[in-house]
Amino acid sequence: GLVIDGRTLNVVFQGGLEEKFLALTKHCRSVLCCRSTPIQKSMVVKLVRRQLKVMTLSIGDGANDVSMIQAADVGIGISGQEGMQAVMASDFAISRFKHLKKLLLVHGHWCYARLAKMVIYFFYKNVSYVSLLFWYQFFCGFSGSTMIDYWQMIFFNLFFTSMPPLLFGLLDRDVSAETLLGLPELYKNGQ
Repeated sequence: GLVIDGRTLNVVFQGGLEEKFLALTKHCRSVLCCRSTPIQKSMVVKLVRRQLKVMTLSIGDGANDVSMIQAADVGIGISGQEGMQAVMASDFAISRFKHLKKLLLVHGHWCYARLAKMVIYFFYKNVSYVSLLFWYQFFCGFSGSTMIDYWQMIFFNLFFTSMPPLLFGLLDRDVSAETLLGLPELYKNGQ
């Protein structure tokens, strides 16, 4: 791991040492920036996103972490003693740092699996509707007459667009939470 303070980050950014800093951080499993300003935190996140072309995750618990959370692809705010500014600026909010493991390994896996299935489902729904309209035009001689009543179209979209995502969101769990927490390697398999 690498621990770097704000004064050293100042030297890195003002001295043009970003490339060497990134080369050093590539060899570390974790990098911790302490005693740094909010601008320095966001600059580190932007540097990693721009140079390494990777997704970034920022975790913060106070107002000084807001710019870092907003600069990252995914921001997690921890509600605590320092106020709610980080929570309000984040994508996800947790009450304690210990909940981060479950947020990433369990809910992250489930969310990814659900979104992948929903994208396929929406393609299926739209292809089925458009193919129905396509074949109807052959039947009516391309006259442009309407095939489906307005109310039927509303109910079609209501039941085929809102109900399945709600049911998937509530009921679809491909792997149990205990298994996902016990086998963190499953997180990479989804990707």
